[in-house]
Amino acid sequence: MSLNYSDIVLEHFRNPRNVGIIENPDGFAIEVSPACGDQIAVYIKVNLQTRVIEDIKFQSFGCASNIATGSMMTEMVKGKTLDEALKLTWKDVAEALGGLPPVKMHCSVLAIDGLKAAIRNYLGESQEEKLSKEEVINSLTSVLYPSLSMDIVSLKLINYLKITEDGRVIIEILLSEDDPFKNHIKEDIEEKLKKFSEVKEISIKFVK
Repeated sequence: MSLNYSDIVLEHFRNPRNVGIIENPDGFAIEVSPACGDQIAVYIKVNLQTRVIEDIKFQSFGCASNIATGSMMTEMVKGKTLDEALKLTWKDVAEALGGLPPVKMHCSVLAIDGLKAAIRNYLGESQEEKLSKEEVINSLTSVLYPSLSMDIVSLKLINYLKITEDGRVIIEILLSEDDPFKNHIKEDIEEKLKKFSEVKEISIKFVK
């Protein structure tokens, strides 16, 4: 299958930035894409006083889009604070690359998942933070509705969200029980939320 990649994607594939390993990183994570099995490893060095990501490197174990999105993601967050980096979305990365083929859009999700997992790894070792609804929503922006290459938050498919004191996350999704992507979305939500140590149980209901 021939894919139409932008010139920016091809440039980052051929000459990726920030590839490699950081010895003794402040934060580290390996993420795997449920869509294709591609992997990305992300390493960060953070200034304790300023919370600035002073260095970031990645290793790609996947396709051209995996390499290009990892490269662009690292360029976009290097020198940014943790708060600024956490605001970066998969859409931002895809747009900075001049777009991606719909079947490769999940690669930008993987790059962002790797970044945020590395930041969570750093925060988990440096401070205790209570899980917020904003963090959960932010995580769910990486859950795509496959046929549309849009996330469930942008599509306004989240009807209800509650986080209980005992670590239970209750979510209602505006999809019918016979939607062809229901199980895929359910598994993707569970995979994203299980990465939060505070989450003890996940309850997902489809209500349309």
